[in-house]
This record gives sequence, C-alpha cells and structure tokens, in this order.
Amino acid sequence: MTPSVAALKVKIFADGADKARILELSANKWVKGFTTNPTLMKQAGVSDYQGFARDILASIPDRPISFEVFSDDFTDMERQALKIASWGNNVFAKIPITNTKGESAAPLIRRLVQKAVQLNVTAILTMPQIDETVDALKGTRHSYVSVFAGRIADTGMDPIPHMLACKQILGSRPKAELLWASTRELLNIFHAEESGCDIITVPNEFLSKLDLVDKDLAEYSRETVQLFYRDATAAAYQIKTTRVAAE
Repeated sequence: MTPSVAALKVKIFADGADKARILELSANKWVKGFTTNPTLMKQAGVSDYQGFARDILASIPDRPISFEVFSDDFTDMERQALKIASWGNNVFAKIPITNTKGESAAPLIRRLVQKAVQLNVTAILTMPQIDETVDALKGTRHSYVSVFAGRIADTGMDPIPHMLACKQILGSRPKAELLWASTRELLNIFHAEESGCDIITVPNEFLSKLDLVDKDLAEYSRETVQLFYRDATAAAYQIKTTRVAAE
C-alpha cells in the first residue's frame, strides 16, 4: 500500500531553476529544500548565475539550496565552490564526482571538507564512486550524496537494490545524506522511501501531482473519461456510422 505524503520520511527537494516556480514552491509544506544545476538554469534562461543565486537566497534563507560549480578544472572548481558556499549558511556547493575527462573529484572533496564547505556530491552512478565519495567525506560538516537513480533505471537496471547498497555504505557517514536524483516519475518518491534515502529531488511537473497520492482510482477513471469526452466534443469529431436495425 502506498503511504500518504504526510507519512513519508524521505525529504522532498524541488529541482528546477524557474524563479517564479521556486518561490511558489517555497510555500509548499512538503518541499524541504531546493536544487538546481547549470543545465536547468540555461533552460530557464538564466544569464547571470550569481545574480540568480543571490536573488533566490534572499527569498529563501531558511532551507537548503544547492548550486553547482561549472568549471572542468579542479582548481577552478574549488574557487567556485568556496565562493558559492560564502553566499549563505543554507548553501550546498554541488561538485560532480568526476570531470569531463573522467578524473575523480575525491581529492577536491577532501579539501573542501577540510574547509567546512557543505557539499552536494553529484552525478554519482557507480558503487566505486560511492566508495570514494564516502571516503572523501570523512569529517564532513554536512553533505549530500546524489546518486542518479533515474539514469541507472534508464539503462534497464532496477535502482532500488543499488540505492539500498549505497545507504548501507553511507552508514559510516551520519552527516552525509543519501539523495535520489534524476527522478523520472512521482512513484520514485516512494521508491526513494523504500530504499531508505534521506532526500529525493523532484522536478516541478511531478510536484504538481502530489495531490494525486491516495486518490480514489474509480473516481480518477471517471475523470479521465470526462477529459476524453470534453476534448472530443470540443474538437467536434464525427464518425459516419450506419444505424443498426433493431432485431
């Protein structure tokens, strides 16, 4: 049986970069934090990275928000992460576990942990990446470990056993929370709960469906038929038929 939203232990973070929608969601009691990334910001038409971030933080100072570095050079990543972290106590600097050359970010993560930066280590898919992330986060003040469960599922692999294994490994880092990333459908919220994840990032289009949880399926069926009927009527569709004579 699917639990109600109120009974969930997993925290829901809104994933997006549309300012109006972020501010709207800040009033939603189910949304406990926010994440974004350069791709989402580009899609939303953001041109001033720092201006956008500071604007959002001015409106939402009381919940965690993750902003991602965008350099491919680890030295520049470090400078960007330190700058991002300086924007507020609720800020988490997102660091990809690897750069575009496939080089591990673990040494950078260690340096940032030593500087007390709150991190969101992102784009993790493999168990070796989990192992090196957990090792690098020793002594972390507070960090998120973002495993892209949706992308794992895209390959045909069930991500739930994978996430359960990640949660077990993270047991040695109580201040590092496991985050289910790249959510593909609302049901993933309950998959994340089942996997013992601490957090799930949810895109706007799925957050709008939270009201459907626990909805009566018979009523939902009737509403679906009503939708089809309204649209067919509005389109004035017709099929020429021959009257069937009564026997």
